[in-house]
Amino acid sequence: MTLFIAWMERFFELREELASLLRELALRESPTTEKGAVDRLGEFVADHLRDLGARVERIPQETVGDHWIATWGDPEASSQILTLCHLDTVWPLGTLARMPIREENGRLYGPGVFDMKGGIAILLGALQGLQALAVRPPHRIRMLFTSDEETGSETSRPLIEEEARRSHLVLCLEPALPDGSLKTFRKGVGDFVVAAYGRSAHAGADPQRGVNAIEELAYQIMRLRGLADPRRGTTVTVGVIRGGTRPNVVPEYAEMVVDVRVATRSEMDRIEKAFRNLRPVLDGARLEVRGGFNRPPMERNALMVATFERARAIAAELGLTLTEGGTGGGSDANFTAALGIPTLDGLGAIGNGAHALDEHVHIDSLPQRAALVAALLTRWTVL
Repeated sequence: MTLFIAWMERFFELREELASLLRELALRESPTTEKGAVDRLGEFVADHLRDLGARVERIPQETVGDHWIATWGDPEASSQILTLCHLDTVWPLGTLARMPIREENGRLYGPGVFDMKGGIAILLGALQGLQALAVRPPHRIRMLFTSDEETGSETSRPLIEEEARRSHLVLCLEPALPDGSLKTFRKGVGDFVVAAYGRSAHAGADPQRGVNAIEELAYQIMRLRGLADPRRGTTVTVGVIRGGTRPNVVPEYAEMVVDVRVATRSEMDRIEKAFRNLRPVLDGARLEVRGGFNRPPMERNALMVATFERARAIAAELGLTLTEGGTGGGSDANFTAALGIPTLDGLGAIGNGAHALDEHVHIDSLPQRAALVAALLTRWTVL
């Protein structure tokens, strides 16, 4: 109870300051595709980290925003905790003109506030609160801020995995589930492109000479439909089809983009094998499969359960009740959990509307989650 009173009172004193910080973060629009904008946000966050006594390193990137690594606490500590935040959002520049930041009924609305600038504010608030309480963690805290999570973390994944392998715990500041639950399972995500090559011909005068690439894809769609297994959490969705040139020409080329979600590594292996073994149905047609899984599943295994139970016990010391759930979406926590590193995901803001016009956070969740993250940073013991 002493911890609850001392910590929660101190962190709730930061409520308005954290809300103001989140507004500042959201005002700095940062779509993944705009390197300059993402870099400006990164510089803003880096300045705050330095003010809090962190050592900050910039990792330059050519085509996406730069990544940043900050170290806080004892750099010589024998154990390390890694935190994950991403700077980029899905919202294009200019979104604020039609979706301005506003506060209403205890909620802060605006592009990126929930996914995941609220998480950045919470992490900075955790450090600020610990500094005010004169509490230093026994671990080295490594904080990674990446710039390409919304497009698959292609450039940041090696950095995430490298730091995770040095860590005893990973805290991902992605938003919580709408009821505040942490995420103890996430599906793996696959993006496949299936291309069909046929032979063009005049559709009226000489159709028999042609091999219809679109027709070949139609056969393959039915095959892929059979790979889905809802009972195991496996979905296969053909989301985009392109092909053909004119109505009177038998199309020689067509392609489809297929989204796949799986809950387990075994399902990931099954689906991967099935895509690689696709064979054409039409004589003279040829298939090409590109892409694959860009995020492995984050499975709710024994390690995940033990990690969550430890976090729930720490939260209880603050008077907080932690619950758990899962989602079909992926995050950078998928990478670290797949390495067998204890991982907690969904420690960011409570709210709703990720990628939607009503994106918002509950302002009271900012100091609450900052207190929780601070407790995890200081009271965690190595599993």
